[in-house]
Amino acid sequence: MPADAVGGDAVGGGAAGGGEAGAGAERAAGRGLLVVGDVVTDVVVRHRGPPASGTDTAAAIRLVPGGAGGNVACWAAHQGCPDVRLLGRVGTDTASWHERELVASGVRPRLVVDAEAPTGTVVCLVDAANAGERTFLTDSGASLRLGPADWSGALLDGVARLHLSGYLLFSTPGRALVAAAVASARARDVPVSLDPASAGFLAALGVQRFLKLTEGVDVLLPSRDEACLLTGLSDPADAAAKLSRHVPLVVATQGADGALVARSGVVEARVPAVPAVPRDTTGAGDAFTGAFLAALLAGADPGTAAAEGCRAGALAVGRVGGRPPGGPAGVT
Repeated sequence: MPADAVGGDAVGGGAAGGGEAGAGAERAAGRGLLVVGDVVTDVVVRHRGPPASGTDTAAAIRLVPGGAGGNVACWAAHQGCPDVRLLGRVGTDTASWHERELVASGVRPRLVVDAEAPTGTVVCLVDAANAGERTFLTDSGASLRLGPADWSGALLDGVARLHLSGYLLFSTPGRALVAAAVASARARDVPVSLDPASAGFLAALGVQRFLKLTEGVDVLLPSRDEACLLTGLSDPADAAAKLSRHVPLVVATQGADGALVARSGVVEARVPAVPAVPRDTTGAGDAFTGAFLAALLAGADPGTAAAEGCRAGALAVGRVGGRPPGGPAGVT
């Protein structure tokens, strides 16, 4: 897996390959959020009604930066988190573009550049006639090759929270990276959050395997469909409560029904959604996650943080693509 890196000095410990040294005082004063996950190029195709088979369908098509990892990091920065870092893997084809876009959004990228695989690409089919609902055609590309060789415990220097994209669990290198990252975080008492990422990929991975792979995670952020899939329960509240017996804190997004916060087998908060007119639901869950984590880092309780997540989700669905407007809040 020949690779280089861009933005190598941006993430607290510099290039991958370091150790656990240097935690000390910097760890105690840590305020950073480190996101590890996918950075991809989104091709957003907005059409009205089902595509016409065998002929043309009028559509508005845009090329935008995306990926669950990149989106979460950008929304956390937009929400005001002062130190957001991102570890991801991209191809040489678009590495510089993705780095520029992340920096412009207030994120400190540590992108490993893969000389053999192109940057992942996702075609997002967005049906404007169906409340902006989307279907993904996914070629994960270089993201599938992000692995333990790209990890260093020094990446956690100055970090107060680690967030892992669930897409990491759908490749062998990614699963090894999750294990290494969680072990490093546990050794430093850094809490770890994870979003399951994709109900379709999750079903292929298997529920029991997912639960085993996420041991040591402190916060799980599933969608309603993912929570129900992971528990076999049809009621989202029951599903969130059951999951919270496995993971200490579960925050389950419910789309237009807001979010559920569950701990120790009990749903302790039902957070209403913020009304919105959806144009494109791509990245709404990522927006929720980024804003939620930024609020936690600012000292909010989980219910209040979930309300911030709902506000960000409402903003996200009114936009095309999965990233926030402009850059960090207050920046034009």
